[in-house]
Amino acid sequence: MTHFTTSDGTRIFYKDWGHGQPMLFAHGWPLSSDAWDQQMLFFGQQGFRVIAHDRRGNGRSDQTWDGNTMDRYADDLSELIEALDLSDLVLVGHSTGGGEISRYIGRHGTDRVAKVVLVGAVPPLMLQTPENPDGTPLSVFDGIREGTATNRSQFYYDLTIPFYGFNRDGVETNEGLRENFRRIGLQGGIKSQYDTIHEFSEVDYTEDLSRIDRPTLIIHGDDDQIVPIRASAHRAAEIVPNATLKIYPGGSHGLAETDADRFNADVLAFIKG
Repeated sequence: MTHFTTSDGTRIFYKDWGHGQPMLFAHGWPLSSDAWDQQMLFFGQQGFRVIAHDRRGNGRSDQTWDGNTMDRYADDLSELIEALDLSDLVLVGHSTGGGEISRYIGRHGTDRVAKVVLVGAVPPLMLQTPENPDGTPLSVFDGIREGTATNRSQFYYDLTIPFYGFNRDGVETNEGLRENFRRIGLQGGIKSQYDTIHEFSEVDYTEDLSRIDRPTLIIHGDDDQIVPIRASAHRAAEIVPNATLKIYPGGSHGLAETDADRFNADVLAFIKG
């Protein structure tokens, strides 16, 4: 397996397949690069070099006790991009991964970046505050913390129902997706995953979004039950200069997996456009 070691000694697992213009995929919580299987295969077959890493504490990367912050995640990403000497790069971030690539740009700029794709992404801020009334109450995130800390195997399995919209009329449950989500989640370390809840819920990415000066596609389902669209994609589209917002009617948080053909086609058209 392929790893590189960060400046603080953490081993990060990554996949690096194919040839051509590079695309780097950042995964959501509590997952790993395996969540991007359908995209890695499709875009690799389309002639792109596809790269995806397991964020520290997740998947096959080191399970760190400290350093589980979005600033450190962004710096890890920067070090990987530098180590692979990537340029003309398409960054694709889902959910927490959207926060990761936004913070990467906020801290390290866009010299190596060609285009940006945010899907079901948490920026600018998930937490409900007086200034962000459409956000999610802190009590919800406290519940996520409790579920992760006390019985994450069952909690992750149950989370798949709203994650993929399997609780909606006419949506057929996919047990393979549910089991795979739990498999990937349990592969990671509980401490890192617990710490990351704060990073995806209470960190404000507004300034990071304002620094994105590359063509940006924002894709979000209007029935996303994990990252509600009003506090995320709608606001992000107002902050990122010249962003394109594409809304999937009835789309869930996991639309890149449940509606992969459409998602892949939309991203491919955006890259080539």
